[in-house]
Amino acid sequence: MLSTLLPFMLFAFVASITPGPTNILVLSNSARYGFKASVPIILGACAGAAGLVLVVGSGVGQSLTQAPKLQAVMQWAGVAWLSYLAWQIYRAPAEAIDPQSTQKRLGLIGAASLQVINPKTWMMALAVVSVFAGNGADRQHQVLSLSLVFFLIALPCLGAWALLGAGSNRVLRSSTAVQRFNRCMALLLLGSTWLSVLI
Repeated sequence: MLSTLLPFMLFAFVASITPGPTNILVLSNSARYGFKASVPIILGACAGAAGLVLVVGSGVGQSLTQAPKLQAVMQWAGVAWLSYLAWQIYRAPAEAIDPQSTQKRLGLIGAASLQVINPKTWMMALAVVSVFAGNGADRQHQVLSLSLVFFLIALPCLGAWALLGAGSNRVLRSSTAVQRFNRCMALLLLGSTWLSVLI
């Protein structure tokens, strides 16, 4: 396990810190509602991805590789949901940032669900298990360790995106700036979502 831990930690860092739909949602929510509002999204996304590593390591994920139609359904469900979230961000009211806003937001369950219906997260989990888990008698223990390490590395990575978003609200003092930011985030989310399908 120790021989694969450092490479796995590097993999988990790169997978978690690079821009993608989850990172953009964290950035957008923390910019609009403050850092605290993004904490449930961070926890949900990290728990969802780490949970998939556990599920795949237990053998459940193998059926996904043998069911291309199920993969396609999951992929298009994810694209539809993320496109809807992008639309919601795009048309958000152009008003000053209010951390106390009661507007419905993506929460812990929503962020975890996003990982569950994202075939790319399933494929990442399959890669993690097949490359880093080994095949010995302690495989299940290794899978559990990998899941925990992934969770612990993903937390500060998504936290960094949340801090970036929270820091940007100093720039977003006018309603016009807020509207431009929202629309930029919506287009980035939409672009990252559709690029994952088209590439």
